[in-house]
Amino acid sequence: MTAKATKAPSLVALDRVGSGREPRLSTDFLNRYNEALMLIEMSAVDDSVVADLKAWRSLSYREHFASSPLRVAASALAAYDRIEPARTRAFEDACRSMDRVIQAVTALLAEQPRPPELPIVITGASAAVRKLIAGLIQFINANGEIDIALFDDITVQAEIDALLDN
Repeated sequence: MTAKATKAPSLVALDRVGSGREPRLSTDFLNRYNEALMLIEMSAVDDSVVADLKAWRSLSYREHFASSPLRVAASALAAYDRIEPARTRAFEDACRSMDRVIQAVTALLAEQPRPPELPIVITGASAAVRKLIAGLIQFINANGEIDIALFDDITVQAEIDALLDN
């Protein structure tokens, strides 16, 4: 027996009803920050990427998925709506922190002549953005069910445990 393709539900329709699965957050949102991080790191050796970095704009999680053609967009928004308000605020605060770091580095990169401390600033800013992205990945993979404030404690404890094991 075969089914007609026109009678089969679309992937978009299945996504809207959740396909029987709980809505999930999506790390696709973080690609924007990974792009900015890549541009910041490349700017140390390639001035031409500064224009791209100046053109970079942050979007909120909601804005990103509201305009996304991804099949998981509706599920990602539904999952976001289910997060406890305090955790949503912490997530958005972390995103705003990354936005500020990216904007500050972009402003320094635009200065001519370039400040002599710029390589150190790029290294520090890259590390800060990378750490925030890593924490947000954990938050998203846990579907918003963990506190962002726990990330540092978990990392520090793992480093201490590793030292004590040696």
